[in-house]
Amino acid sequence: MLRNLVKSLSLKSCLIAFFSSAFLAFGLYNVHSLSRVTEGGVLGLTLLLDHWFHISPSVSGAVLNAACYLMGWRLLGKTFIAYSAISTLGFSLSYAVYECFPPIWPGIAEYPLLAAVVGSVFVGLGAGFCVRIGGAPGGDDALAMSLAHLTHWKIQWIYLLSDLIVLGFSATYIPLRRLGYSLLTVILSGQLIGLVQNFHFKKSG
Repeated sequence: MLRNLVKSLSLKSCLIAFFSSAFLAFGLYNVHSLSRVTEGGVLGLTLLLDHWFHISPSVSGAVLNAACYLMGWRLLGKTFIAYSAISTLGFSLSYAVYECFPPIWPGIAEYPLLAAVVGSVFVGLGAGFCVRIGGAPGGDDALAMSLAHLTHWKIQWIYLLSDLIVLGFSATYIPLRRLGYSLLTVILSGQLIGLVQNFHFKKSG
């Protein structure tokens, strides 16, 4: 069974899953971790549960991500889990490497609007290419892919709806100005993911 699964995977797709997640991790380390303007999806929900119910993000994050991947496995199959595992490995390993070095531009934290735009490019392209080949670098992506499969909605609208719900609840404890930057980056990144997923490359010859 494992041998058949391995044979069904594409080397090109495996490389895309790994390096697109490394690209995503680069943006999260050098932009988002400094600016702290992204509060949507599973991350925002873990912070919300921590603030109001004192549930550690280490616990809620693990449970929520596991539930999202389980849904993806049931709806999207074994290859989805395989590509997602490669993507998760690429993200974790690359992030660990990035942490060995100081951020490239620590001053970006002083420009939250710029950080929101630049950060959305890393998330949109990094997650977008992984989603395109059928994997998910995070629980948010697994949930969006599963809901898109069920509802047949475009994936960018699934991202936007889920992020808006979380950001709406987050307004109970996060300043509106900060949420505004978060809203901008989730809108841009979600649209980019949808564009990357649906973009059709011209075949040569």
